[in-house]
Amino acid sequence: MADAEDLPAGHFRLPEQGDLVGEITTVEADKEDTLIDIGHAHGIGYRAMVRANPEVSVWYPGEGTEVTIPGRFILPDAPREDIVINVAEMRLYYYPPAEDGEPRTVQTYPLGVGRQNWETPLGNTTITQMVKNPAWYPPESIRQERAEAGNPLPEVVPAGPDNPLGTRKMRLGIPGYLIHGTNKPEGVGMRVSHGCVRMLPDDVETLFAQVSVGTRVRIINESLKLGWADGKLHVQAYPYLDEQQGTTIQRITEALSEVQAALEGKEYQVDYARLKEVVEVPSGIPVALKAPPEPQEPPQPELRPTPFYDQLDLQFAYPGFHNHLAYTGEPYESAR
Repeated sequence: MADAEDLPAGHFRLPEQGDLVGEITTVEADKEDTLIDIGHAHGIGYRAMVRANPEVSVWYPGEGTEVTIPGRFILPDAPREDIVINVAEMRLYYYPPAEDGEPRTVQTYPLGVGRQNWETPLGNTTITQMVKNPAWYPPESIRQERAEAGNPLPEVVPAGPDNPLGTRKMRLGIPGYLIHGTNKPEGVGMRVSHGCVRMLPDDVETLFAQVSVGTRVRIINESLKLGWADGKLHVQAYPYLDEQQGTTIQRITEALSEVQAALEGKEYQVDYARLKEVVEVPSGIPVALKAPPEPQEPPQPELRPTPFYDQLDLQFAYPGFHNHLAYTGEPYESAR
């Protein structure tokens, strides 16, 4: 049985309890690195890297610059089977069937998804066709758009380095939509497609080798994910899709409703100020919502009987003390 440390990047054992996988790490940039290069090497897309490293240059991070790898994820609120695509997160989760005697795992990959007015459709579907080294037959709508932009397309783009489908395509049951590779990997982690789901070249080949016609695909839009780990409720927030922008108050209200639903029947103190921060500035990094402990009362002095000889000491220290306290043979209570 392989240890968790032996799994490839982006592959994790499913937790026996809880909903989080992975970890946040840091690396040092090399001289020639871009933020995109570093992200792709660790299975993280463009937007996620920029959100996690707002002060780092995308194209010239600089040798020795510390770069955050946002590699911890709350699993989406969907059945943990087959493929789940979260458009808001721009990530795909694949839950392969477990082999006999082996623990279940999850694989997660960055995606490019449909841009505004060419949105990736939501819903439940399946893979209906799988093709290696596919040719591309651009739809009429895309050919018209490219012609108007002065960059006309042929009716067929053959397989090869100029083919935007890359080396693999998986046709979905939703007409006109695919999961495929790309010849422009820098767009993975962005909203750049005409609705199809793009994967990095190595990632799409890895996924292609494990799935088959009939594999279920669930496409969701979950911009706020909630999950448990180590007894704490965590939240992971992503920006709304452009066409779904709401006010901050609306987002906070929705977040409060989801948190309250997650806590139904539980006694748990939520750090609501932290929740508000996460919703206002969605970083895509899981944050624990455990409220700090209530302030404790300062310790009170212990009351104990004062021995007879202590009373004698008081008489010598304070003349006239015996006029105020007549010894009766019984100890009295004093604070010490």
